[in-house]
Amino acid sequence: MTEPLLRVENLRVELPGRRGVVTAIDDVSFAVAPGEVLGIVGESGAGKSLTGAAIIGLLEPPLHLVGGRIAFAGRRIDNLPGEAMRRIRGRQIGMIFQDPLTSLNPLYTIGRQLIETIRTHLDLAPASARERALALLHEVGIAGAERRLYQYPHQFSGGMRQRIVIALAIAANPRLIIADEPTTALDVSIQAQIIALLQRLSRNSGAAVVLISHDMGLIAETAHRVAVMYAGRVVEIGPVREIISHPRHPYTRGLMNAIPRIGGGRDRLCQIEGAMPRLGEIPAGCPFGPRCAEASDACRRWRPQLLPAAGTDAACWLYARMPAPTGEVVNG
Repeated sequence: MTEPLLRVENLRVELPGRRGVVTAIDDVSFAVAPGEVLGIVGESGAGKSLTGAAIIGLLEPPLHLVGGRIAFAGRRIDNLPGEAMRRIRGRQIGMIFQDPLTSLNPLYTIGRQLIETIRTHLDLAPASARERALALLHEVGIAGAERRLYQYPHQFSGGMRQRIVIALAIAANPRLIIADEPTTALDVSIQAQIIALLQRLSRNSGAAVVLISHDMGLIAETAHRVAVMYAGRVVEIGPVREIISHPRHPYTRGLMNAIPRIGGGRDRLCQIEGAMPRLGEIPAGCPFGPRCAEASDACRRWRPQLLPAAGTDAACWLYARMPAPTGEVVNG
């Protein structure tokens, strides 16, 4: 088995509020191997983007990392000084942000931004950096790269700007790419091209990819494994085929049942009753318990950890085979 390139263990992010400290990310753990695409999926506010930002050390104050461990290539990076983390970010870890307009400087040409990024992370002369910039534009599918190099971000379409953001993220041949909603607001054909590009990068260069999305269909077509997040926690993780075909956690089953399917009858789509709790109002037990039709007394009283669930790991008392905290056996 390949040693993980990225290992996240018991990650915890907090935010001070008027009523006390709020936990935004709570005990999140996962690993990603070289050449693997890990999808992180969940509703808006589940903590997906915060997890990505925590990995690369870009949490915006007052959010701060208070617990856990992040290791990259066998080296712990969550406790590095800012300058040391900046040397890793961009050179070894590339980030594709959700909104390309906020990732590109509107006052600089695309070529200047690419060349500056390349020279920051690679020891190249200006002429060689320019050649590298042209090669990157070709690689991400931008025609007329020689002419486009001297244009500004506003002269590109949304899909083209996203391709440029990807070119910036891979400029230094990083070993890990974190893609935060890379296809948001793009039409289906452009989505397919960008996802094919990420898959090709992972396959050809052996880069690991963490793909953050709320679109389960996109994750199903792209990822090897999937982590499902809810209220700042991973509630299920496993191979994409198992998550899609045989989801174990009630929340994951609800997500799958809410996806329209081609063919068959035209039955009413199922929905998950209620709404995800606000960060300051997460219940003491299972955070999904108030919305779950299968909730038991154990779900309301104790928080479940990830447990083996016949093909995946699910944070659900339905799969408990160990005594509960008080000593009684839950579903044992």
